[in-house]
Amino acid sequence: MIQFRARFGSTGLAAVAVAVASVMLVPGLVAGALSSAAGLRTAAVAPAVIRPVIDQNFADPDVMKVGGTYYAYATNSDGRNIKWATSTDLVTWQVRESDALPALGAWVDPDWSFPPGGSGDHGVWAPEVFATGPRSFVMWYTAHDRASGKQCIGAATATAPGGPFQPQETSLVCTPEIGGAIDASSYAENGRRYLLWKNDGNCCSQDTWLHLQQVSADGLRRTGPVTQLIKQSKPFEGTLVEAPTLWKHAGTYVLFYSANFFGNGSYVSGYATSASLRGPYTKAEKPLMTTDAFAGDVRGPGGQDIVTGPDGRDRIVFHGWNADFTYRAVYSQRLDWQGSRPIVAGAKIRYEAEDAAFTRANARYAAGGASNGVVVGGIDFADSRITFTVHVPRAGTYRLFSRYANGSDAGAAGHTLTVNGVDAGTVDYPVTGWDNWQISERSITLKAGDNLVAYAKGTNFAELDAIDVA
Repeated sequence: MIQFRARFGSTGLAAVAVAVASVMLVPGLVAGALSSAAGLRTAAVAPAVIRPVIDQNFADPDVMKVGGTYYAYATNSDGRNIKWATSTDLVTWQVRESDALPALGAWVDPDWSFPPGGSGDHGVWAPEVFATGPRSFVMWYTAHDRASGKQCIGAATATAPGGPFQPQETSLVCTPEIGGAIDASSYAENGRRYLLWKNDGNCCSQDTWLHLQQVSADGLRRTGPVTQLIKQSKPFEGTLVEAPTLWKHAGTYVLFYSANFFGNGSYVSGYATSASLRGPYTKAEKPLMTTDAFAGDVRGPGGQDIVTGPDGRDRIVFHGWNADFTYRAVYSQRLDWQGSRPIVAGAKIRYEAEDAAFTRANARYAAGGASNGVVVGGIDFADSRITFTVHVPRAGTYRLFSRYANGSDAGAAGHTLTVNGVDAGTVDYPVTGWDNWQISERSITLKAGDNLVAYAKGTNFAELDAIDVA
């Protein structure tokens, strides 16, 4: 108790009327089983490893379904402007040998390559393909404009999903005054098609906006006004947002996007929601997918696309770096929903302690890299509680990661745990020292929907910063 009073004072933090604990949940199946007997510790189980469905360079995947076949398209590599692959289940893929876009538009600089001075890949990025008729397909792609020296978006057409696509002579979107244009994406409703794209402002110290504009029925002309949807504004986004994907779920428009630097593990995916197509859009406070959320199995998750799977359920398809950051592979995960909130199978969801319900506990601002900068302590009494409402889409075994600090002089500490009012054993905390935030991991059984996960006084004293569930 001496350690705790030294942090909070004898009267606690009356001025900070917030209880902080952070819970992170990762929905997903894990191997092993839990004891069903109340009061027993759950058995240790190993989390499922998330593996790529295309384990080769296939960045910025775009997916389209034609009949019973899914077609995926990717940024240039291996000497092809646009790589493509086919699947019937979004899990087993056949990467095709041909180039879906063997020739580029006359507006493209034929001598430009990425990286500069390289050979083979001409900076043909982030394709988007959609059907305008039974034998009519349009591809939007990003390439380097010879006139402006910036990246712009072009269009190409084909009579079959695998091409070969024939490029239009002029670009579709070229905005060098705001850094250029990249990352075209398509959205259609009520017989109208819309183009989303990013102005490449991070090339030249400008804001990066995601834009929306209607296009003609053939997808080859822009019509009507341009609407700016969102720009970089949150710390996890770094200097940019990009790679827009628009999806409508339960009457809400959900704008998925990628952010931060694409070349390492800091790349993330986020989302924003709106009741109206043209906004305003409200961003989620936390990113949807991160390297940490996948426990390092996926590095720099981004370039996402959403598609309905053969079972009628939504899936999210995205890329991530391999272990030595030499190529970006493709992953395909189930996408569940809590209202308009997307939940990616296998990705942790974080619940901050200041948003939890608590009694006889106190919150404080914390050092040492605490999640959201606030933690909950003072869980020192028989009636102390911190209760999180945790939502999971499916019943089953989940991994619970409790982020804690234990500076007790007496040694190891712990909290007792209940799940939906049933004794679930303890969460144990080795000594770390105060403000040294570490993870204690164990498994719990959750029901589909909302669950009450409650921490109470156990052995000695510890502070709780966050919990994750996988």
